[in-house]
Amino acid sequence: MVKYGILVISHGSRSEEWVRLVDEAVHAVQLPPGILIVSAYLEIVEGRLIQDGIDMLEAQGVTDIIVIPLFVSSGSTHIDEISYALGMKLSPLLPTDMEPFRIKAAIHLAQPIDDDPLIAEIVHEKLSPLSECPEQELVLLVGHGSVEKGFHTAWRQGLEKLAARIQTLGGYAGADGVMLLPDQVGWKLRTWSRRLPGCTVLVAPLFLSEGYFTGQVIPERFEGCEYRYNGQSLLPHPGVSLWMERQIAGMLEQCGYAG
Repeated sequence: MVKYGILVISHGSRSEEWVRLVDEAVHAVQLPPGILIVSAYLEIVEGRLIQDGIDMLEAQGVTDIIVIPLFVSSGSTHIDEISYALGMKLSPLLPTDMEPFRIKAAIHLAQPIDDDPLIAEIVHEKLSPLSECPEQELVLLVGHGSVEKGFHTAWRQGLEKLAARIQTLGGYAGADGVMLLPDQVGWKLRTWSRRLPGCTVLVAPLFLSEGYFTGQVIPERFEGCEYRYNGQSLLPHPGVSLWMERQIAGMLEQCGYAG
């Protein structure tokens, strides 16, 4: 008999608040009766790592695990190594210390956030209080990024598409994606100052939860520039739970779940 379970994987953090916000979003996910959901972490959160989550679900008789990667970009190298360790690919694209997990259940891997319209709505909602005159404002959507070939392209495409959605939602004069790795802040600001001279810059972080990058790295990179920024990450927001619900529903449908 097939029994489904959900494994939500996110990065993890030493910040208890970071972990708490992720856990709350996962706990708020509405599921069909009898389907279990577990929140697990790539690293740091001892006792709640990915293998722990797999073991917990399998101990409850789960035969099919739907994995939801709670990461903002398919360009994350972590998506690649997690896919490998879950047995979804024969080898990772980049070297990794991650060993294949012990798994008895069938694995069904969903997609990360990328340019999902629901996430664009969340970013726009959190950005809106900074906006006074959208037709004279430029939105810079800031993500972690990657210097690795292929991964860099995936990050760029996801950020640019999500920025375009946000521009449409808010009626802004312009919008673009900016990576911290490699550091694109300087040249992006110079490029847009020529394209849209005099525009007010609104900076929107694309991070799951607030922490080191939203509170320290981004302000440091924009130091000396004129911009508006509130540092608000995707969480907390009920839309993140809704995004997970939609991902799960789509995967259950693909698996032929009949309820």
